[in-house]
Amino acid sequence: QVKLVESGGGLVQAGGSLRLSCAASQRTFSTYVVGWFRQAPGKEREIVAAISWSGGGTYYVDSVQGRFTISRDNAKNTVYLQMNSLKPEDTAVYYCAADPRPRPYIPMRKNEYDYWGQGTQVTVST
Repeated sequence: QVKLVESGGGLVQAGGSLRLSCAASQRTFSTYVVGWFRQAPGKEREIVAAISWSGGGTYYVDSVQGRFTISRDNAKNTVYLQMNSLKPEDTAVYYCAADPRPRPYIPMRKNEYDYWGQGTQVTVST
C-alpha cells in the first residue's frame, strides 16, 4: 500500500502561483504513473495533469495547458504541480493519485488510479 501526501495548497489571488507536492511512502512510487485531479464543490473530480514514471510523457487538460507544469523527482519519491496564472475557476481540492500498472498509455480516468492522497485545498480569489 502506497501512502500519498499532498501539500502546498492555499489561498492565492488571481494571477498568482502555487506549487503542489505529492510525496509517497514507498520507492516503488518511482515506477508509477501519477496524476493530479481536482474537485470543485458540486462538480465531478477531473484530471488536471499526469506524468509517466520516467517523466518523459505528460498530459494536461486543455483548461490548464500552458499554465500548469507537472514534474517528478523519483529520487525524492515526489511529484509536483506548478500552477501559474491561477484563475478563480481553478479553485478546488487537488488530489494526487498513482497507478501502479505498466500501461502503454497515460491513464486519464479516476478508476484507473489505485492510490489517492487526502487532498489539498486551492482557493483563487478575484
